[in-house]
Amino acid sequence: MAAVQNKVIVTCAITGGIHTPSMSPHLPITPRQIEDEAVAAAQAGAAIVHLHARDPQNGKPSQDPDLFRQFLPGIAKRSDAIVNITTGGAPNMLVEERLQPALQLKPEVASLNMGSMNFGLYPMLARQKEFLHDWERPYLEGSEDRVFRNTFKEIRYILESCADHGTRFEIECYDTSHLYTAAHFIDRGILKPPFFIQSVFGLLGGIGTHPDDVMHMRRTAERLFGNDYHWSVLGAGRSQIPLATLSATMGGNVRVGLEDSLWDGPGRLATGNAQQVQRIVDILKGLNLEIATPDETRAMLQLKGRNAVGF
Repeated sequence: MAAVQNKVIVTCAITGGIHTPSMSPHLPITPRQIEDEAVAAAQAGAAIVHLHARDPQNGKPSQDPDLFRQFLPGIAKRSDAIVNITTGGAPNMLVEERLQPALQLKPEVASLNMGSMNFGLYPMLARQKEFLHDWERPYLEGSEDRVFRNTFKEIRYILESCADHGTRFEIECYDTSHLYTAAHFIDRGILKPPFFIQSVFGLLGGIGTHPDDVMHMRRTAERLFGNDYHWSVLGAGRSQIPLATLSATMGGNVRVGLEDSLWDGPGRLATGNAQQVQRIVDILKGLNLEIATPDETRAMLQLKGRNAVGF
């Protein structure tokens, strides 16, 4: 049984490394855009903001710590949201590059993918015919023959590199095998409870979006982690809100944001992250569920606190 919680943690993933700038004019690119979007998401009810950076000139995913330094202090000054820095970056980056922002900036939370996988973005080419920047088409096309590396050695490297900083992890699991990998590192004493398990559905190369898939991931997590974990669900694309709602009805937490879906309904682009946060918050309240504040989330996940970060 998952850890007992009375309120739902809402995470918002602000920009990510999946979508390209040509897909939506609302995708935040510059540091100020990312900062403003994160603050707006927090004001709408997100306790955690999951953050990537992009080259402000062309929107290409970047793990340059100096780009993160341009928006993290503003987010901390303008909100009390928990900052979650990616160690995933983008599938074409090496682990040493991906780790640098979390390593240098010591956030309360960092994300960590629990396994290597095919990570197919190329189907997006079917609906995106024109591009603003030269890097976008090759980035998507190349995913047909690209493996997103997260070997056992690389996962251990990330966990051990951040061990002395008190950073906890959003454990991203794209399939049941990733849950077993998390259990492997728990058995080795490298991952410590409580665990924040983010189940990811709908990425080509990972588990699908059928409710049976969600139930299977939940049952497996229950068996492996008992009451030492908090469960959250991320649905890609059109599955974002339906699967977040399903998670909430099962006692889980939710993640939304433009990293995971650009949409606010069929054929309708979301105009910002706060719009998606507000939509899921309204649904949660309609289900008579309460939203966890950042400080309540810190207590649930036993985080080190906002004063112990490096920005």
